[in-house]
Amino acid sequence: MFKILVAEDDENLNKIICLKLAQEGFSPLAAFDGELALQLLESEHADLVVTDIMMPGLSGYELTKQIKLLDESLPVLMITAKSGMEGMEKGFVTGADDYMSKPLNLKELILRINALLRRAKIASGKRLRFKNSELDYTALSLKIGGEAVELAPKEFYLLFLLLSNPGKIFTRLEIMQEIWGYDTDSDERAVDTHVKKLRRKLESCTDFEIATVRGIGYKGEIYE
Repeated sequence: MFKILVAEDDENLNKIICLKLAQEGFSPLAAFDGELALQLLESEHADLVVTDIMMPGLSGYELTKQIKLLDESLPVLMITAKSGMEGMEKGFVTGADDYMSKPLNLKELILRINALLRRAKIASGKRLRFKNSELDYTALSLKIGGEAVELAPKEFYLLFLLLSNPGKIFTRLEIMQEIWGYDTDSDERAVDTHVKKLRRKLESCTDFEIATVRGIGYKGEIYE
């Protein structure tokens, strides 16, 4: 069961979020200010943090900075009543992995939390090794037969996602949400374009391939 820390000084909203998390099978931890959230993180394990920005004492920005110093891989979803690019940009600069504006859509919140947890699980693997090839998540690098293959970041993330879940079918929409995010202006054709580019670069690879699932999306196929 994933443990989610909710740092939100609005006690009513905090309770609503925690109740929804519990209903969805998560184990919520409530903190009503940034300092308490930080104290809880020092004594409790959390798989993801949802934090408000405007809190008494330690703000969400400062809390996120401290979280990333403790554990750079711990996902942080920032929520705020502020709108506009300035707040969003500051959130991402301080280390937030995703960002939502209030009023919250709880269904969307759960979707974003699940996506962040999947990304964290994939990233924790760091390396995927096959007979003649290797993907390194930290360096965003692919080697085939010892030779480096140049990939754009989104090409790498797409390939890593599929190969980390061999045989699992991903719809184009799921791939868009995982790689491009929920707020992208790109459409699903961008997925097809990136797959075409990847296939050209993977022509010499005999370890795996990206398979098309007609009418649905794509999956990674690994050959032993």
